[in-house]
Amino acid sequence: MSAPLAGRLAVLGAGKMGSTLVRALLAAKRLRPEQIVATTRHAVSAEETSRRLGVAVATDNRAAIRDADLVLVAVKPQALAEVLAEIGGALGRGQLLVSIVASATTEFIERRLQGEVAVVRAMPNTPSQIGAGMTVLCAGTHASAADLERARAIFDAVGRTLVLDEKHMDAVTALSASGPAFVYVVLESLAEGGVKVGLPRQIATELAAQTALGAAKMVLETGEHPALLKDAVTTPAGCTIDGLLQLEEGGLRVTLIKAVVEATRRATQLISS
Repeated sequence: MSAPLAGRLAVLGAGKMGSTLVRALLAAKRLRPEQIVATTRHAVSAEETSRRLGVAVATDNRAAIRDADLVLVAVKPQALAEVLAEIGGALGRGQLLVSIVASATTEFIERRLQGEVAVVRAMPNTPSQIGAGMTVLCAGTHASAADLERARAIFDAVGRTLVLDEKHMDAVTALSASGPAFVYVVLESLAEGGVKVGLPRQIATELAAQTALGAAKMVLETGEHPALLKDAVTTPAGCTIDGLLQLEEGGLRVTLIKAVVEATRRATQLISS
């Protein structure tokens, strides 16, 4: 468990993920409400978001970062250049900018900020909303190991975190950030199979979801390769091997691999340099 964060946090873009992180940090007592300021694009949404989160919310990004020790940029990719232009020159030594903007490299961000600003790139995913997230971090040119730990303290509040080289970040975006959508398709399909063989839809969905949750925990907690765990379920001449044969004939394995490869390719194109 990470220690409470010192100083003030500015969250530029209090949308779904920005709001999720604010709520998690408050719930985990990593920060107090008075240590956080967030921003939204419009005054009406700022008022509503402030009531919902219990923190100060404004529309002026440059003012929000003035006294911040940590700046979390959580805007959409198409809005990033505008936000960086707005805050460029206002960040100084000792301040850390953490970006969760998909496809935005640390070099892209650093080039648009004036001075040697510490930048950490992070890629969380939507299960962070329930504390089961997966976040990968990488450091920019001027970010230290201590900066990475400060950033990690934010995302430890919503799940697991890893630190990787930035060259892997587009693949991370495809696998763990887009991946929940791929898993939902698998879950939906398993549940539909249950309905086909006579189970009520709600029961079939619950069975599929809990089965996937249990299988995922087996991988994480045992450290075994998924293939070995699969083999442990697959008894000779049993029903599982017949089901696996159908998956192989349907090309599920290749299709999922291609989904990750294609999503990785697209992740490189969300923001032009």
